This record gives sequence, structure tokens and C-alpha cells, in this order.
Amino acid sequence: MSNATTTNVDLKKKATNPITLTDLAIVKVAELIAAEAADEVLALRVSVKPGGCAGFNYDMFFDSEFATEDVLREFGEVKVVVDTQSAELLNGSTLDFSDGLQGAGFHITNPNATKSCGCGNSFS
Repeated sequence: MSNATTTNVDLKKKATNPITLTDLAIVKVAELIAAEAADEVLALRVSVKPGGCAGFNYDMFFDSEFATEDVLREFGEVKVVVDTQSAELLNGSTLDFSDGLQGAGFHITNPNATKSCGCGNSFS
């Protein structure tokens, strides 16, 4: 795992460690951001939305707008942003990337999930 810095603009809020990226995930996210070729600063936004067969779904997309209460973590050149509600549900999670024939893509390991569905995209 890589070293990261955490910034939370609202210091009154409980400090969280919403998500850590593995080295493979950092490389892949950096590649995807570079492919966007945008002039703006992009961060990977990871959030949790209600839905799915188990109660919650993970959502990941590139974002250039950040709220003051967002939790920002930096993994070298890769920035990850999590809103405070999602941060509580993700606290201690790990984002990994695998590039194999089966199960290729990003995968979140969440120690807070009490159960997940068969597809692995939904949890409670």
C-alpha cells in the first residue's frame, strides 16, 4: 500500500480514512486520468449510493468539483475524493485493480459491509 495524505477541510468532523488505493489501483487511475487529457484537475470520486440488491452501491467517477466537507486523499499524483456520508460507510476500505481474464477491473474491499450480493457491486 502507498503512503497517502488526508485532508479534511472541516476539522470539527471526525477524521476518517475512507479508502486506500493499492499500488495497482493508483497506476490504473493515473492512466485513466491522463487519458482524459483535461485541462482541469481531476480526482477519482468514490461514493456510496442507496440501491442494489443488498442496500448500497459503490459509485466511482472523475470529478473536478469538491465541497469543503469532502475528504481528499492523495496517493502521489492521484487524488481521491469522498463525501462525508460515504466516508463513514467506506471507512477503512481498499480499492484494488486486477487485470486478469476473470474479474478484471476495480474492486472495493469494505470492512464495514455486513453482507454483499453475488455480483459484488452491492452491500449492506
